[in-house]
Amino acid sequence: MRLFRVLVAILILFVSFADCAAQQASFDLIITNGHIIDGTGSPWYSGDIGIRDGRIVAIGKLSQAQSKRTMDVHGMVVAPGFIDMLGQSEETILVDPRLPSKIFQGITTEVTGEGGSAAPLNDSIVQADKTKYEHLKITPDWRTFRQYFARLEKQGIGINVADYVGATQVRRVVLGDADVQPTSAQLDQMKALVRDAMHDGAVGVSTSLEYAPAPYAKTEEIIALASEASKFGGIYATHMRSEGDAITASIDETARIGREAHIPVEIWHLKVAGKANWHRMPEIIAQINAARAQGIDISADTYAYTAWSNDFSAFIPPWAHDGGDAKLIERLKDPATRARIRKDMLTPSKTWDNEWNEIPGPESVLITAVQNRKLLPLQGKTLADIAKSENKDPLDALCDLLIEDDAFTSVAVFGMSEDDVSLALQQPWVSINNDSSGASPEGLLGEEHPHPRAYGTFPRILRKYVREEKKLALEDAIRKFSALPAQRMHFTDRGVLKAGMWADIVVFDPSTIKDVATFEEPNQLSQGMEYVLVNGVPVIDQGKMTGKLSGKVLRGAGYQP
Repeated sequence: MRLFRVLVAILILFVSFADCAAQQASFDLIITNGHIIDGTGSPWYSGDIGIRDGRIVAIGKLSQAQSKRTMDVHGMVVAPGFIDMLGQSEETILVDPRLPSKIFQGITTEVTGEGGSAAPLNDSIVQADKTKYEHLKITPDWRTFRQYFARLEKQGIGINVADYVGATQVRRVVLGDADVQPTSAQLDQMKALVRDAMHDGAVGVSTSLEYAPAPYAKTEEIIALASEASKFGGIYATHMRSEGDAITASIDETARIGREAHIPVEIWHLKVAGKANWHRMPEIIAQINAARAQGIDISADTYAYTAWSNDFSAFIPPWAHDGGDAKLIERLKDPATRARIRKDMLTPSKTWDNEWNEIPGPESVLITAVQNRKLLPLQGKTLADIAKSENKDPLDALCDLLIEDDAFTSVAVFGMSEDDVSLALQQPWVSINNDSSGASPEGLLGEEHPHPRAYGTFPRILRKYVREEKKLALEDAIRKFSALPAQRMHFTDRGVLKAGMWADIVVFDPSTIKDVATFEEPNQLSQGMEYVLVNGVPVIDQGKMTGKLSGKVLRGAGYQP
């Protein structure tokens, strides 16, 4: 008994010493009087957070501690910074590295690289994609991820970024844009490119199997590339072959890739597309739960809008993309080939993701971005509007616009059911993606008319699904924004508020935070983020952007310095 009392006394002294040390420690910043929601899904608790050298070093009662600055957040929520599971900012971060559309949502980390990726590059891809680079006034002076990451670090970035290497990207380096299958030697080249990317810091390998030339790849090719990423602790992320009529077959393929490549799987922007498939989400959830029950590490994410956004050219069947955009435009100009394209678009199919058959009509397609400046007045108009004003059949208007814009055009497409969207959002293994590149209401990026999710995804979920519809608890929404994606991406030092973690932190009032962007007026920053810290540095301070570029490149487990 006496020994027990001695041990208790020692413990009390230790706790007192630790508390005293925290009180006397010098911090760069203390966030005080907040309601801490730590990211784990636990209820909020009161406490102060002490930050030094970019990291959280203490949580508790720090009222007597020394600090260069104290933020009294008087009862607002203090939470981990939000992680965007598919961000698409590879190029726009070079245009405006502050990424205002992201930070005003509370996004402090973005994961990107959807099938295509920033690297590897070669001269032929740069030439083929010159319209994209010219549109953003970017000179692609890198060829590897190592070089690309060095460029980001030299210029500075406003948020943390992590990149997948795209299976489509390595295919294009080796095979170009043609509908061909790799030889054994060519597949070895592709695997070597994945291996090099993982050594450079890529977090895994990804596919976007709807967009040519990706559909030309057979499952075995993807398994081979995913297996290479798996050796380095990577993840396989996918925009599946079909999100519509053939979605169950696509999930089967995705599960097979995870199983045979021995790799965790992330399904990007989980949806059931097309009116004929509305209300199938319970079936899809059951299929994914069955795969998880079999031991396949499979999860998903969503942006929780009923409209998706993609390349306008995705409406065209894959065979017509063989050889790239230049060949596609040639085919659209040829009357006989165009007639074949039209026939395929009007014919239901499970061999490709036929978006034309998934939408109610041309009124469901909104033009969001063009490259040809003569076409700027079309941004924000529907395909039905354009067809009517030009006195054209909608399919002819679609094909003519692709020709005029060098197949660059982007669109938002209204093709999902709200019931399906909200049900997917509520699944415990579903996190959140923005699926839009970082934007700004000002400058070059402000000239586009993006999907409103570019500015509003995370605050919209907090407003609509937490505050108004109560389909998510606030603590669970924060978990989906932080700890859940951090766990999936193996970000072991982010996503939760605890000592030792990087200080990616958001502070907001849950009763007022809201999205402002609409389909009619998308270039509007979300409102309600009082403070956003990236690695301990405020990028939003008292609701205003500071311009600080404190983000880091987050490299995967296979990185070799």
